Formats: sequence, C-alpha cells, structure tokens
Amino acid sequence: MLNNYYHATRRVDFVGDTLAGDVSADVAIIGGGITGVSAALHLAERGYSVALLEAHDIGWGASGRNGGQALPGFGCSLHKLHALVGGEATRQLWEMSVEAVELLHAQIARFAIPADPVRGYLHAAIKPRHVRDLKLEQEELASLGAPAGRLLEGAEMRARLDSPRYLAALEDKISGHIHPYNYVLGLAKAAQAAGAKLYAGARISHVEEGTTLTLHAGAHKLRSKFLLVAGGAYLGGLMRGIAGYIMPVGTYIMATEPRADVRGLIPGNEAVADLNFVLDYFRRSADDRMLFGGRVSYSTLPPPSLGPSMLRRAVRVFPQLKDAKVEFLWGGNVDITVNRAPHFGRLAPNILFAHGFSGHGVALTGLAGKLAAEVIAGQAERFDVFTRIPHARFPGGRALRTPALLLATSWFRLRDLL
Repeated sequence: MLNNYYHATRRVDFVGDTLAGDVSADVAIIGGGITGVSAALHLAERGYSVALLEAHDIGWGASGRNGGQALPGFGCSLHKLHALVGGEATRQLWEMSVEAVELLHAQIARFAIPADPVRGYLHAAIKPRHVRDLKLEQEELASLGAPAGRLLEGAEMRARLDSPRYLAALEDKISGHIHPYNYVLGLAKAAQAAGAKLYAGARISHVEEGTTLTLHAGAHKLRSKFLLVAGGAYLGGLMRGIAGYIMPVGTYIMATEPRADVRGLIPGNEAVADLNFVLDYFRRSADDRMLFGGRVSYSTLPPPSLGPSMLRRAVRVFPQLKDAKVEFLWGGNVDITVNRAPHFGRLAPNILFAHGFSGHGVALTGLAGKLAAEVIAGQAERFDVFTRIPHARFPGGRALRTPALLLATSWFRLRDLL
C-alpha cells in the first residue's frame, strides 16, 4: 500500500505544459521540484523567457513527498559548517537559511497557496548526549546573533509533547510545517502565470554544452543561453560533472486516520524531529492525522512490512496510537551529500546546479531558485557563498557507492542505540 496523503489532499488546480516541438528560451531548467519552479518564477518575473522540463509531473519527486517540515539550517550542524567555511560564511549561510523560511511564508501569502502553513518546531532529545547537543546548538545560534529557543525539560516538555520517549526539546519559533505538494504546485501555477513554460513528461536524454545549450527531450530540442540543473535525487547520471556528489536515499511517511486525540499529543501543533542519525519526524496534519516519518533505505527500495514497521515506530513515541490505522503510506528519495551540506555550483559559466539538500530542502530549495535567478541576472555574490562549501564524491564509484554508504552508516545506526 503506497498512496500519498498529499496527493489525496491536493487543492491547487495546475496543469503542466506539453512539449510538442522544438523550443528556445533564455533559461532552461531541469527538474520540476521547488528549486526548479522557484527559479522559473523568479526568472519570469525578471523578464526572462523560461522553459522548465520535468520527466514526470511537476512536484513528482521529493518536493511532493517530503515531511513538510520547513526549517532554517542545514543537514549538517552549524559547528560542522563553521569548520568547513569559517565563521563569517557560516553566519551568512545561516541568515540566508532563515531568509528561505521567510520567503516560503511570503510566497504562500502572496499567491494564496493553500499549503496550511504553521509556525513552531521542537528538536527532541532521546538521550543525555542529545540534551548536550541541544545546549551546544543554543550556544552556536547565540554566537550568530540568532534567536535561541528555550530548552524544555520535565513537565514543561511533556506539556508540549505528550510522549515518554523524550528527555528534552529545544523550542524553535522560526521553523514550522506546510503541505509541500500544494506549495510546489502553487509556486508552479504562479510561475506559469508569470510567463514561464513548465513542461511535464519531458525527459532529458543529454545536454550539448556551448555558448548556446541544446537539451534533447525525445524527438524535441530545447535551446537556451543558460541552464539550471535541479533534478536532485532523480537526476541520475545525466550531468557527469556532478554525478557521485549526491546519493539518493529513500525515506518514508505514514498518515493515520483523523483522530480526536492527535491534538493533545502536540498541543502547540509544532513539527517535531529527534536527534538520531536515523531519525523520527512527525507532525499533525490540518485534518488531525498524525503524519509520522522515518526509516531510510539506501537501496531506495521500500523496506519490507513498511506500514506495520512505521506504525510501531509511531507507537514507540506515542503509545496513545496503539489502535491507530495507517490510511496513507508513501515515500521517495532525497539527495544527500557526504557532509550533509547543500551542494551549489557551476558546471560551465552558463550551467548552474543546486542539489544535496540532505533532508533540509523544504524551505532552502525555494531560496536556491531565487539565488540561481540572481546569478543569471548578474548578481552571484549570495549564490557563491554556498559554492565555498567543500564537497567530495561518495567513495566507491557507481557500483560500490551504496555498499560503502551502508557500511559507513551502520556505525551511526548502532550509535542511535547507545
């Protein structure tokens, strides 16, 4: 049973364009997720002609399947980011990640997107070392001049998160959650209204580089001056220059039936995630279901007995859900990098890419599209702060990459148990 709750609760009427012949545009975009449609919107509003090509439907990939948790920051800690790029760049990156959350809420309001936006987030600690990590996070945020939330413990924490599993939780008033599929479709509809062409069912077979770029999609060609590559976990080996820098990882979510007791489990309606390497993340839906995510698959194949397994994980957090029913169950791939920091850059002066959001893409992808539009318009300074983050390919090449990652992550899975 794999059926996506977000698709069942779609409230945006959007129909993609059909590629029926050769076309030309100022900018071509590969990938119809949030990064691509955000770039299309910002470019079209600047007056560029834009042609986006998506192999499936708009929002088909991670942008329409994720946990809907919109937060600043990155898949790696601020402490690790500081070690990679230094203090000033870390401050700039943090501030842009906060801007990404504000941009998301601004676009939802501007285009009246029915994405059910909610503010509030709890970073939950299972073990004493997690509590220490949360205190370190408070210190790192304070050093950046960022608002550091309160650390909730004991009865105060249980009043906000009615679960016996957690020792503490760090309050975060910037972050929150949305309906991601309605959001990406709402952005796509706005981009289309601004003049961008968003072609669904247009799979790219190869790209000819040069001053004029030629993208081959079946029998048709798209010629453009610039290209943004935003295929994420579903790009495959299309662009050899960045192949191997990201790894597709399967992650899965279930939704219970609507329940009267769900509101009492998270009374403040925050989104929640724990600090384990293989983490649980969850939130209430607008119709009072528990949306609970977890499990990972490095083969990208759904684990066996996924529904019962996901429900067991949810009951471990909330014993109150022991009689719950799994009404929706879905998953998809996210793109992770070796260091879990986002990977932005150039393959040529006229070819940009942005991927590797490592589970932190709901908000940051929208800003990535805006920054790519800035580069094409001649303002590269902000995009280039991201390009300063050093990256490495996953070891082992295509044949051994997954076994190598499985071996490496076995240690972190074991550490989750300690």
